[in-house]
Amino acid sequence: MATASEKLLLRLEWKVVRRLDGRLQGMHRTAHRGSGIDFTGLRAYSDGDDARHIDWNVTARLDEPHLRVFTEDRELTVWLVLDRSASMAAGRPGRGKHDVLAELALVLARLFGRGGNRVGALLFDTGKPRVVPPGTSRRHALRIGAELARTTGARGGATTDLAEMLDAAGRLARRRALIVVLSDFIGDGDWERSLQRLARRHEVVALRIVDTADDVLPEAGLIVVEDAETGEQLVVDSADPLLRVRFRAAVDARDARLAAGMRRAGVPVHRVDTDRDLAEALVEVVARTRDRSS
Repeated sequence: MATASEKLLLRLEWKVVRRLDGRLQGMHRTAHRGSGIDFTGLRAYSDGDDARHIDWNVTARLDEPHLRVFTEDRELTVWLVLDRSASMAAGRPGRGKHDVLAELALVLARLFGRGGNRVGALLFDTGKPRVVPPGTSRRHALRIGAELARTTGARGGATTDLAEMLDAAGRLARRRALIVVLSDFIGDGDWERSLQRLARRHEVVALRIVDTADDVLPEAGLIVVEDAETGEQLVVDSADPLLRVRFRAAVDARDARLAAGMRRAGVPVHRVDTDRDLAEALVEVVARTRDRSS
């Protein structure tokens, strides 16, 4: 019987992966693919590699499939930094921020893996981070999906330490890599310095997952407002004009701080709304990244 991750990946392969296959390499401006002319060596064949590059003479001699490696076929290691904190649980059932994060992670792992790149994942909440080492196969993408299914977002009195999340990614990626951070970026910590350190060593792309609840205060009279990270609750009058003005100002200030910090670090940040078509959102990410690097 197919697991929930397998069912989700099948749906995403049919609706999203087919539409994006071959385009995602544009997220990394230094990645080069192709048969090339600069032969650099051999390596063992891995599930998902391009069979056209198999060296059949060496394979026959060693009784194990081996690939010819060219300069243009430099392997790219991709790390997905996945925010699993409590605020990521916001949103309507079945289409909350954690649902969109899971879909993005599966799509990115599958697309980069199909290109022969190795994809690893760092799952971060307010507890100890969990790591899925890099791999390339479809089964490996499902492993990342299974790890995501094991977590539903942390609850507790402490907000997400964004700096620690980024520092953990820096400790994990020892060689230069493409690091894709998937988060709503709601949390504490001097994350800007951590981001700058990370961006000096690696190519970093931020996918900011946003739900309407993050930006809009509904006009519904007395409502219970809950801190997305700590779970602390407060009853407020949502129709109070002063409250609405203060809420809008706080949202604008938060967005401005985030944009300024990303800009100073030289990291592109792309907004992915929970109600947006996933394929369209990723096509836009690739197009904006190409425009930025051209």
